[in-house]
Amino acid sequence: MNSNILTDIRNQADKLSKSERMVAEWLLANGRRAVDQSIGEVAEAAGVSEPTVIRFCRSIGLSGFRQLRTHLIAAQQKPQSYLHNDVSRDDVAEDAAMKVLENSIHALVELRESLSQMPFETAVQCLRDARLITFVGLGASGCVARDANHKFFRLGVPCTATLDSQTILQHAAVATTADVYIAISHTGNWPELIKGMQLAQKRGATVIAVTDQSSDLAQTADLTFHCHPPEDTNTFTPMSSRLAQLTVLDAIQVCLAISLGEVAEENLRLTKDALISHLNR
Repeated sequence: MNSNILTDIRNQADKLSKSERMVAEWLLANGRRAVDQSIGEVAEAAGVSEPTVIRFCRSIGLSGFRQLRTHLIAAQQKPQSYLHNDVSRDDVAEDAAMKVLENSIHALVELRESLSQMPFETAVQCLRDARLITFVGLGASGCVARDANHKFFRLGVPCTATLDSQTILQHAAVATTADVYIAISHTGNWPELIKGMQLAQKRGATVIAVTDQSSDLAQTADLTFHCHPPEDTNTFTPMSSRLAQLTVLDAIQVCLAISLGEVAEENLRLTKDALISHLNR
């Protein structure tokens, strides 16, 4: 599901039945109006039956009309000024800086729209029961994996990070059924990363991916957090994608902390006290 429901409807229109396409065409032309209408009103306006509207919702990956309205509301609230603009070498410094800022805002707005579809509860349950949490990332995503490892260990949960192909493969080769891997990748198509996660799964480990939901990594993973903001990674180092990845992992960490309750709170306090004690020596 695209983070913008209208874009997703437009992309899938050719795959719909004739009557479902009538719903799609009406929504694309009247998205703002549809926010305030009931399923019966939408069906009448589109010239179809209410069951057809429900079938349309399911054909585009939604549970029903209520979820469709939620996505339509989010689409209307999306700031129109936050258009993605790739930085070019001809930009003056001020324009380049503004593009970086607006791309980052755009990435977080899109991320917010897809949060309801992310498997936070299931992921937290897996992480609570894990013998070891391993954050995996290559290149720029490796920096995100290292950051996540630094934040999660303070909850008192055993975790580590593997940041190169050889270590990923060797680590996965000795994985157990009690291990959880969180694999981070903007494209989700690094062969070494996918091979490592497949190896870990063969050993019985659970793989959680923070990546593009249509990528090879997502198809391999047991759980996927869709995180793929648009950006040109061919010329400049990925920027907004890292911000989105960090935000998703921060959200998972907070959810895990809440689930662990007093144990997590005490561990966070102890780690903070240790730093304060060191600084006050």
